[in-house]
Amino acid sequence: MNKAQLIDAMAKEANLTKADTKRALDAFVKATTDALKSGEKVALVGFGTFGIVERAARTGRNPQKPEQVINIPAKNVVKFSVGSELKDAVK
Repeated sequence: MNKAQLIDAMAKEANLTKADTKRALDAFVKATTDALKSGEKVALVGFGTFGIVERAARTGRNPQKPEQVINIPAKNVVKFSVGSELKDAVK
């Protein structure tokens, strides 16, 4: 499902216009992004939790030149933990 299909499904389910639904989805994405940037978690009870996890620095190898070692720096990545209701719904 892409963004347009998600907007269509949400608009139909909530009985909203596609324009209103698009603005609501864009607002959700922006609010979630801003919260994660500031180090906060975003918890949607029953659905899941978005959070930031630090991935440690590590070394890697170029598959085409196995003798070539590269350093991969530490970075923050987004992690999503599935909520129990969603987990049960997709069993």
